Amino acid sequence: MTSPIPHEPPAPLDGFGAPPREIRAAVRWATRALGAAGIASAPVDALLLAAHVLGVDPGEARRLLVLGGIDLPDRYAGLVTERAGRVPLQHLTGRAHFRSLTLAVGPGVFIPRPETETLVSLALAALAETEDPEPVVVDLATGSGAIALAIKAECPSARVYAVEIDPLAHGWAVANRDRLGLDVEVQLGDACTAYPQLWGSAAVVTCNPPYIPDGQVPIDPEVRDHDPELALYGRSADGLAVPRVMAAAAARLLRPGGRLFMEHAETQGPGLLRALAGAGCWTGAQDHPDLTGRPRVSAAIRGDAPVRADLGSPS
Repeated sequence: MTSPIPHEPPAPLDGFGAPPREIRAAVRWATRALGAAGIASAPVDALLLAAHVLGVDPGEARRLLVLGGIDLPDRYAGLVTERAGRVPLQHLTGRAHFRSLTLAVGPGVFIPRPETETLVSLALAALAETEDPEPVVVDLATGSGAIALAIKAECPSARVYAVEIDPLAHGWAVANRDRLGLDVEVQLGDACTAYPQLWGSAAVVTCNPPYIPDGQVPIDPEVRDHDPELALYGRSADGLAVPRVMAAAAARLLRPGGRLFMEHAETQGPGLLRALAGAGCWTGAQDHPDLTGRPRVSAAIRGDAPVRADLGSPS
């Protein structure tokens, strides 16, 4: 799947003059323009866009930048202008890096974040402890497929399943699976009813659900204007209505002793842990920080108690 974003040559950015083409001058121009647009990663983005239009990796782009003397294609200025307009870098390049994978992304799918890599690390550690030679893993609300595909890439013995309710995002996940050649089943459907044949058998369930509370609109235009709303908002004042529903689905899928790993916003850990504790079917619920030290992933062990019918209902 490719991004449908058109790349028509725009007018020069106001105040920055006509864009130069020589690589050193062009990247300097782009860095100034992106910095003025409020993009903190302006130097990196300017270089990555240069690498993209040249069809080389970032390391080679840095080498060419040192050497100088080569011209960038005309479309570089157009991409810089779009990025200054806060179109996500990943939409412009069509790629997002997640752990060891390069994923195809674009309009209609949530861009995977580095902080979610913590969830994958926790899931892989749990899989390393299981005695099952082919443990079942289910990823709920898979989006681009980042979590499911990373787990399969790093734990090939796992039988990995994923589900996504949005057709556009599902298409991106399938495209990523097929391009990477990873044996992951990706189902289009509702996480609440997904894979009934697996209920009570999964060793690990992962989920990065929508969890932004009602009324809290993201500040960053890249998120607010480009990530799909279905992947952002948790549909309640605390943002935990959808996570609670996903936890109920996870409880049905997991065998006793199986592990749930669910991402949340840095302020939601206590609320999510309380919801898991109150459900009656989880034990050992605890929170884990991401690489920046911020609370990021709630983990819990599936107990022996049955799943209550109201487990997924908002409180």
